[in-house]
Amino acid sequence: MKRILTVLVSALLMVSLLAGCGSGGSGGQSQQQGNEQGAGQADGKYRIVVMPKLVGIPYFNASEEGAKRAGHDLGVEVIYTGPTKADAAEQVKMIEDLINQGVDAIAVAPNDPAALTPVLKKAKEKGILVVDWDTPADQSVVDLSIHQIDDKEFGEHIWDLLVESMGTDEAEYAIITGGLSAANLNTWINYGLEYAKTRYPNLKLVTDKIPSDEKQQVAYQRALDLIKAYPNLKGIIGISTPAPIGAAQAVQEKGLQDKISVVGTALPNDSKAYLMDGSLDVATLWDPAKLGYLTVALIKDMLDGKKPTDGQEVPNVGKITVKPDGKTVIMGPPTDFTKDNVDQFNF
Repeated sequence: MKRILTVLVSALLMVSLLAGCGSGGSGGQSQQQGNEQGAGQADGKYRIVVMPKLVGIPYFNASEEGAKRAGHDLGVEVIYTGPTKADAAEQVKMIEDLINQGVDAIAVAPNDPAALTPVLKKAKEKGILVVDWDTPADQSVVDLSIHQIDDKEFGEHIWDLLVESMGTDEAEYAIITGGLSAANLNTWINYGLEYAKTRYPNLKLVTDKIPSDEKQQVAYQRALDLIKAYPNLKGIIGISTPAPIGAAQAVQEKGLQDKISVVGTALPNDSKAYLMDGSLDVATLWDPAKLGYLTVALIKDMLDGKKPTDGQEVPNVGKITVKPDGKTVIMGPPTDFTKDNVDQFNF
């Protein structure tokens, strides 16, 4: 009888253990799926995506350094990823994949804001924090919009730099931009053009803005075409960091430093050689590493339930401005780089 009881008890224990193993395996798998589809990972870290317009150019390389540094400092995982060319369709596909991975936040610099609206709505419906940085997205779908500068002031400032560099407000000039759908570039150009109508009515734009697809070589070739087509051209504005460098390269090659002024948005390290020989008169921008850092820092705060406030001091960035809508953040004023101060900067 004892032997029968012993066998029965052993059998019951074995069944219990097997059930426990099965339950534990299922629970572990469910927990893993939950970590993949919900907030955070098993280690408790937020997973924050920062997506530039494209990877591999100096501007967005510097932004990546800042974003990754913020991730290290703040204890979050930063996934810095983007297309290898300025392609909105590729951004959409990548965001679809990231949604399926269950990240906590997606910050994107859209190549075409309208093209990204449906996939960003999908991300938001999945409980993912949606942010734009560097370039505005559809404002109806973003929880936070992080800008480098005040767009109107920046656009007007670029036109002031052009006139100052040319030494006249009665001249022919051209605009070489990045992508024609880039909202931030278009905003600066539109503000500048509107400003010029009243401030500099005798400036003559020789042709519509010319795209360079965010490539220095393309901007260089477009500038050569302009120089050939418009012999009285006195100025070129480059909007997007490779554009003024490409234009300056063309002016340098043709030896036209004293005839054609080039100004625009460029990094100091890229600009230095051209600033020194006068083929680029002024570059104006901000520190993209700080922008990357700010983006991650503010997202971390938002995920923790803290909204940005006007005048807030952000470590490693400085004071920020928050517009009355409560979600539009401006990092600060731009910095002008010239041959006299370019050695003071290293980005």
